[in-house]
Amino acid sequence: MHNPSILRLSRFRATVAYDGTAYFGYQRQRDDQPTVQGELEKALSVLAKHPVTVWGAGRTDSGVHATGQVIAFDLSWRHGRGALQKAINATLPDDIAVREVTIVPPHFHPRFDARERAYNYYIEECPDGIKRPLTRLRQWQVMSVLDLEAMNEAARHLVGEHDFATFGQAPQGTNTVRVLHTAVWQRNGDSLIFSISANAFLYRMVRSIVGSLKLVGEGKWTTHEFIDAFEAQNRQRAGTTAPAHGLYLVSVAYE
Repeated sequence: MHNPSILRLSRFRATVAYDGTAYFGYQRQRDDQPTVQGELEKALSVLAKHPVTVWGAGRTDSGVHATGQVIAFDLSWRHGRGALQKAINATLPDDIAVREVTIVPPHFHPRFDARERAYNYYIEECPDGIKRPLTRLRQWQVMSVLDLEAMNEAARHLVGEHDFATFGQAPQGTNTVRVLHTAVWQRNGDSLIFSISANAFLYRMVRSIVGSLKLVGEGKWTTHEFIDAFEAQNRQRAGTTAPAHGLYLVSVAYE
């Protein structure tokens, strides 16, 4: 006999924002370290009164933030989507919030169905040499003014389909070719914001690109030296990897 509760399960998609400072990344860890996925599953399991598995679009690293992470989960829920959103948020810690909940087809998967992921990276210029304590876990603070025009000139060469082996490591059994849709820097006061989107990203790819572009902005690399490092397809040629706390997963797009 079928369990009637199984028949009432629906697959939900939710957009999630979080401050990654206190977490060992998005993905659940074996040793019970705090993770975003772990907190989401804990909250949903409390509501469901049984274990609930959560799937995510992006496995962000320790310290990385998000305003547009996408998750999915199966749940039997008799009330409206707004009530579900409020119930989840009431159970989650204050540094994680569900921004939107929708019902999706049962085969939807936030990672495998994604067509584009977009990240922002924030650099804060501190040319007076004084650190900014209130933003130190939100932006990468640099003690100089960077050349935005030079950084954008170098970043333009990343757009398109390329082998990004210099800037990241592929999952086992896959290649390092990715299609980059946008890569542009903008200034907002003392902050530089790098907006980058692609069909998918390699491990630590965005942070590695930012670290290398910072060398261009500081005048330590020319655009040609950046391109040479990029085209070398050699991980050792990249600049220093930018710290995690300046990176934000801002959106995931689907067909």
